[in-house]
Amino acid sequence: MTTTIKPTQSIEIKELLKFADRIFTSERGRFLFQEGMKADELYVIISGKIQISKITADGRELSLRICGENDICGELTLFTESPKYLLSAKVLEEGEIAAIKKNVIESEIFQNSKLAYEFMKWMSDHFRKTQTKFRDLVLNGKRGALFSTLIRMTNSYGVYKGKSILIDLPLTNQELANFCGTSRESTNRILSELKRDNIISVKKGKITVLDLQYLKDEIGCENCSAVYCSIE
Repeated sequence: MTTTIKPTQSIEIKELLKFADRIFTSERGRFLFQEGMKADELYVIISGKIQISKITADGRELSLRICGENDICGELTLFTESPKYLLSAKVLEEGEIAAIKKNVIESEIFQNSKLAYEFMKWMSDHFRKTQTKFRDLVLNGKRGALFSTLIRMTNSYGVYKGKSILIDLPLTNQELANFCGTSRESTNRILSELKRDNIISVKKGKITVLDLQYLKDEIGCENCSAVYCSIE
């Protein structure tokens, strides 16, 4: 398995941390921010995992990505007047977070051309990831959305065990359903079918993909680069 480099790792993270207003420990289950709150900070993840999600009008949760080490969240509020967070950020795994004031990073981007270039490049990659996720959710239906999510998770958290791939991230069926925009019941049914057909196995809350090619064939996978086909 080839190790991929996250686009965010090209940004001078150490340089960004110089402008941190504070560094704090995040607690599992807490929110860094929630949709609709006044937005005056963005966050650099030093360690731990943060889930970015959107609450739909009917109360369902749609999980969009998981931020990990060296990732940035809260960036959608930059260069906007009286901004509010568009999404919610929930702590999945305890870690350290650096908070940077929005006006400070905006000023630095204007003055530091290298940082501005890397930030724009990262944003472009981030938008491409988001577009491909919504494409899969809209065009592939519930079953295809789950298959796509599993493929993305193997790229982000996959550990090869011979011909199988362990997704080294414990998730409940509800959390997995949130990434697919489906109900827990639908996800349970599809996972049961995949287990019955020996496409996946589940142990201690972690999924092992036994036949990745089957999932790819079912959704007509275009074999995009793992940089874009990820859950991050």
